[in-house]
Amino acid sequence: MSFDLVSLSWLLIGLLQGLLLLIIAPLMAGISRQIKARMQSRRGPGILQEYRDIIKLFARQEVAPTNAGLIFRAMPFILIGSMLLLATILPIITVGSPLGTVADLIAIIYIFAIFRFFFSLSGLDSGSPFAGIGASRELMLGILVEPILMLSLIVVAIIAGTTNITQINLFFMAQWGGKAPTAAMIALVACAFAVFIEMGKIPFDYAEAEQELQEGPLTEYSGVSLALVKVGLSLKQIVIVSLFLAIFFPSPNVNIFCLVGLFLIKLLIVFVIACVIENSLCRGRFLLTAKVTWVGFGISVLAYVFYLVSL
Repeated sequence: MSFDLVSLSWLLIGLLQGLLLLIIAPLMAGISRQIKARMQSRRGPGILQEYRDIIKLFARQEVAPTNAGLIFRAMPFILIGSMLLLATILPIITVGSPLGTVADLIAIIYIFAIFRFFFSLSGLDSGSPFAGIGASRELMLGILVEPILMLSLIVVAIIAGTTNITQINLFFMAQWGGKAPTAAMIALVACAFAVFIEMGKIPFDYAEAEQELQEGPLTEYSGVSLALVKVGLSLKQIVIVSLFLAIFFPSPNVNIFCLVGLFLIKLLIVFVIACVIENSLCRGRFLLTAKVTWVGFGISVLAYVFYLVSL
């Protein structure tokens, strides 16, 4: 009975963790926009602008194309549902939640793939030629980025001897890198490269031109659906960064309030670093992305080679 009560309490903590990430997702997007504005010598809209935009969208009428199908209408809920699932199972503020037992690395990669699949498919389902181009670009980016993310995480899983994220977190907390610390360090660099791309930063995306590049599938969305998609995309940024932090920068075993504080500090540091790097780069043509991502894939392959030679 006591075990059930303990499991229930950890389950609630896991759900609260997902709710926390959902609430702060627009805040981190607002901080990114504000840092970018300051670096460009602009005043900026304020860090709470994302919340104001989302509230405004919820109050607006929703308009959908006549030919839009079920995928187009269901996509916003699939985006938020898939990211909320990941937000509850990652070992961020707790490693004791029963949900952590299903936090398998392969399953997490598949959930990210489902997110991208439905996001792209909604552009095609809208019937808009412009959204279709955005969908094709999103799929192309996935083909280029996902091998980097997968290979770097597989190297980490081999080092830890498990594909369970919670167990990997505990392993790296006890002995960072295990018997192959150099391979783990190179895998960290490769994973950071993939996370930066997945965060939608320049030169791989341009937040102020969402309808132009990878986020072209959003062209036909409006009102509540657009608000949900914006929340889902912001939540994806938080989740992918949280996954990176949970694996490579595990927090010590302290009380939950300290873990929340440590997590928020680490999250803010990653977003600030990503913003500084983004604003130090110039915008490039989308077709050049393939040439840049080969660098990240080469680094992830190098991590695997270093693991094979036990370095």
